[in-house]
Amino acid sequence: MSKPKKGSESGRTPMDSALRFLGARARTVREVERHLDACEYGEVEVYEAVERLKELGLLNDEAYAEDFVRTRLATKPVSREHLRRQLLSHETDAEAVERALSQVDEDTQTRSAAAIAEKYARQYARLPEQERNEMVLRRLLSRGYSYDEARAALLAATGERDE
Repeated sequence: MSKPKKGSESGRTPMDSALRFLGARARTVREVERHLDACEYGEVEVYEAVERLKELGLLNDEAYAEDFVRTRLATKPVSREHLRRQLLSHETDAEAVERALSQVDEDTQTRSAAAIAEKYARQYARLPEQERNEMVLRRLLSRGYSYDEARAALLAATGERDE
């Protein structure tokens, strides 16, 4: 990614720079603030641009978090805790993160873990049983599921019984 040009060098206003930055994808308030800071706009200019974007409905951490959770669960399911870490890494407001994560109840989490386990159990079907199970467990654990959740999903996907 190229370094943003200084605001004074590009001839753009902070609002222009923010709108161009938002054009690529949705962003959090903090991401836009950091971008405008990197463009070396003044603190007041950054504050005013961010507040105006909020007024226009173009910058909203709560909507960002809800959309992120909905999209992520539909495309590449991960655990609730993994989603929390991802949203916080985008410096999303903590309250917005918790409200967005309220969409992910135990049933949703269990269903997504089961879907992942079934997918990888099919993918690794040619491997010896123990190796397949280890690979499926690794995949689930890497997506933030606890060992117990991963093990239960694996057993459900393979039809095995817990020893």
